[in-house]
Amino acid sequence: MKTTKKNLLKSLLALSISLNFCAHAEITHLEINSTEPYGTFRSGEYVLIKGKLRGEISPKENIPGLDQIKTNSRGNIEYATKLVLIMPSDKGHGNGALLVDVPNRGRAYAQALYNSPRAEPFQSGTFEQGTGFLQDYGYSVAEVYWELGQGAELPSFTDKEGKIRFAEGVGFAIMRDAGIFLSKAAADSTGKPNPLKGLVSRTIASGKSQTGRFLKTFLLNGFNMAGDRRVFDGMHVFVSGAGLLPIMQTGTGPDSSGNASPNFTNPEMRGVHEKQLTIGDITQEVQARGEVPPKMMLLSTSTDFYSLRASLGRTGAGGTTDQPIPANVRMYDIAGAPHVLVPKQPKDCTMPHAVLDWTPVSRATFLRLDEWVTTNSIPPQSRLMSLEKASEKIPTLPAPAHLPNAVIQVPQLDTDGNALEGVRLPDLVAPLGTHGGQNSPQTFTCSLIGSYSAFAVKKAEREKNKDSRLSVTERYPSRDDYVGKIRQAAANLMHEGFLLQDDMAVIIQAAASTQLFGNTNPNPNPR
Repeated sequence: MKTTKKNLLKSLLALSISLNFCAHAEITHLEINSTEPYGTFRSGEYVLIKGKLRGEISPKENIPGLDQIKTNSRGNIEYATKLVLIMPSDKGHGNGALLVDVPNRGRAYAQALYNSPRAEPFQSGTFEQGTGFLQDYGYSVAEVYWELGQGAELPSFTDKEGKIRFAEGVGFAIMRDAGIFLSKAAADSTGKPNPLKGLVSRTIASGKSQTGRFLKTFLLNGFNMAGDRRVFDGMHVFVSGAGLLPIMQTGTGPDSSGNASPNFTNPEMRGVHEKQLTIGDITQEVQARGEVPPKMMLLSTSTDFYSLRASLGRTGAGGTTDQPIPANVRMYDIAGAPHVLVPKQPKDCTMPHAVLDWTPVSRATFLRLDEWVTTNSIPPQSRLMSLEKASEKIPTLPAPAHLPNAVIQVPQLDTDGNALEGVRLPDLVAPLGTHGGQNSPQTFTCSLIGSYSAFAVKKAEREKNKDSRLSVTERYPSRDDYVGKIRQAAANLMHEGFLLQDDMAVIIQAAASTQLFGNTNPNPNPR
């Protein structure tokens, strides 16, 4: 009897929260400014829609600054934000999944994360089709802008000193309200239809670096619940290190308080590496509130350990022992990969930039995450690089002074300088150089793009350069031998669930066309 009463009370509380949310936190207006064809894909035709969302929240929400902001006639606080949709047209066929991409410093990232081609990696902000992966598979994509000065109109007030201050935490409420509206609502308060009505059965959020930290902080602070409804069923989080995003505060602008992060110039910056460092810490707090956390995949790269203290996301603030990974989470380290891929060498970086294309792993794990959300199909187990304590051999961002027991660790390396264990792409299994080392100087850009150091092609060349690493021709007797090793590594990775067949073909094609072995065709122009 006591259990029944307890469950009843819980149900009434959930209903109360739900009703309170519906009354005081919602999207009130959807504005469609333009609709244009986006392209034709395996799933059909797509359109690109640009518009705006307007909404309102209760001043009683747990967001700093709301108690000082004027309310409207309904006693609520208003906001507005930019929205971009890439979705099937009437002639297209969606697969039921909505990917909500969290823009990074006002720049969309979904196309760069999932549709980027191998030869020239996409940068954030592009809406180019690229490989068409997301659209071929029938995904709808929403870019919901949340950041001060970057597409979001956040509520503000004037403080005692006469400064205008913005309630930056409303960015989390925007993402929550937009996620629920786009996936669940039939229309806005004026009756304007939701373009995605009837197309969405599940919602997955994606964030990279700054916006990966956004998603973890969003979850930690309770914004993945709209009353008794969960906003995101899954989260795909890229290269977020061990950090959170310090926007649960009021800021004076013009930039977001989440625009910066600790770096080699300012290693003691506060607000990013604080109490909750591991995903276990976050999940524990979420579950303590009675929430069911989303299924999550967290992907890290080699440079995240040198420049973003990623090891603290495994160990927490003390010691070198990895903390348990929650059942709803998978963590994958992409060995030898950089935090960000760039198409050309930045002028101020002294070493060649890293070239290991990790977007094939992004695509494969995204599909595995969607299968996990949809059918509870178990994804590959977490796969992490072997770590060791950082030394002075490779410049590494040290632990902050306010975490005196924290130990920064970096990937263990083989004799070629390549990282051990983790998710190993074919280009690392059969390498042509050393991938993912630290670059110099340790500026914001150079410390995140990593480096690539090619092997000498022949033995004489490496001996002349006093390079202890075996040359290409010492490793691989012929191009066929090299391509065979790449093919086998790709087949293994596909079998393990980290590579798709389409990407396997691209990787083998790139290996088969290398000119490092010279012209191996004895009769290139037969008659």
